[in-house]
Amino acid sequence: MRNAVAAVALAVVLVGCSSGTQSSAPGSSSSGASPTGTTAPGSSGTPGSSGTNPTAPAPPPVSISEEKPVVPPNVTPVAKDKVDTTSLSDTYRDEVYVFGDGRDVEVFGVGGGCKEARAEITGQSADVVQITLVTITKQPPGTLCSQEVRQVPLAVRLDAPLGNRRLVLEAREETG
Repeated sequence: MRNAVAAVALAVVLVGCSSGTQSSAPGSSSSGASPTGTTAPGSSGTPGSSGTNPTAPAPPPVSISEEKPVVPPNVTPVAKDKVDTTSLSDTYRDEVYVFGDGRDVEVFGVGGGCKEARAEITGQSADVVQITLVTITKQPPGTLCSQEVRQVPLAVRLDAPLGNRRLVLEAREETG
């Protein structure tokens, strides 16, 4: 009985710690563009695309099923030669998708356990768009976090359609 109570207590701690693995905190932009941060669809802070906020990205349309992306027909993959992922570890996916009016870009961050993910537009020019994938570790004192890692779909909204611009993806880790 004691082991059952301990197992239930541990499960409650892990579930509490792993809920909310995406963040809706705004990102930053070094080019004077509107800051845009994102969350995965279905989370409470997901920016919408109802037309009330033209700088907010639509929810990411591509999902991952059995480690493969499920791409809706109205979503276009960005050619691999247009995406620079050389600074990313193998933990990150190298797929990027464009949807909506061409200004919404979907990337994949890393989350799970006590880790949240968000994407920030950190630079935009006529030739290059730089997006930083941010992983935030938030472990409240005295809690345990599972070490699961999963791909988190994230969307950002550019100032102008991506078009032929090159994308540079980088990663950063923070403690929250």
